[in-house]
Amino acid sequence: MPEPSAGGLVTADQVTAGYTGPVTGPVSFHVARDEIVGLGGPNGAGKSTLLRALTGTARVFSGAIERAPGLRVSHHWQRPERPPALPLLGRELVGLIAAADAPVPEPARALLDRPVRALSGGQFQFLQTWACLAAPVDLVLLDEPTNNLDGTAISTLAGLLGERPPGRSVLMVSHERPFLEEHCDRIVELGG
Repeated sequence: MPEPSAGGLVTADQVTAGYTGPVTGPVSFHVARDEIVGLGGPNGAGKSTLLRALTGTARVFSGAIERAPGLRVSHHWQRPERPPALPLLGRELVGLIAAADAPVPEPARALLDRPVRALSGGQFQFLQTWACLAAPVDLVLLDEPTNNLDGTAISTLAGLLGERPPGRSVLMVSHERPFLEEHCDRIVELGG
């Protein structure tokens, strides 16, 4: 099994994961407290599936995933689903993700009092990504957080990654290799 650093949050040991059959693996890695780990690799390598295996929404066929006791996780999906046609405001969505008490970055302020159904794809993506980063958790799973974001939102996201609270770790998937290289402590390659 890969040796986690002191304060390790999650360790994957030779994990093969998927849905009706294996999609990714075997892969081994760990995420320590206070670090950002990137998952890289080509389309179809199973990066999103691996994140889902960590939360129990994809099946682990072999290997093992060990989580720190009491591990709290927020998960931003690659294509976050908007809630059904409810009169839900941005601030209510943020509250559901438990990030309501966090300082709000400038690009998100104008989104808080708008109906979620009226937000563009990039606005919704940014609001949900920020809320996952701001939630009171130990580990944030980000799946393609830069999708649909403009340059201002990407710059704000980069700043938020660097300013996250002490002890909070991030496991991030991105096809934007330069973004991973700039913001991750290390990158685990899948399918390559």
